[in-house]
Amino acid sequence: MKTFQKMAAQGDFIIRRIDSLPENLEVIPAKNGKIVVAHSETQHNHVAVLERPDSVQAFKETGTKDVDLYKMFLLVKDPTPIEHLRSFDTHETLLVPPGNYEIRRQREYTPEGFRRAQD
Repeated sequence: MKTFQKMAAQGDFIIRRIDSLPENLEVIPAKNGKIVVAHSETQHNHVAVLERPDSVQAFKETGTKDVDLYKMFLLVKDPTPIEHLRSFDTHETLLVPPGNYEIRRQREYTPEGFRRAQD
């Protein structure tokens, strides 16, 4: 399991520690004890695995549609693993220490505009 203090990456997202969460955020609910931090086009998502229901809270900027979700925020209260849900050729689990974080998704430009990076 990888650990970090300020910044790390796993697949097509980067996570960095920030001093405080911005204002005007709305909650992204956890589902089945997990928070998806990066969707994969092959359905092998990157997820924060919650040890207890309130160990992590996820947020997005108010009014952001899921299709436009390139940035999200985490309030981590307990050390939390982020796992890549693929049984083969997977990224190593990343252990996120308590703190405030910004997660940025990789994106790419097409003539139609920006989209999530695809393999």
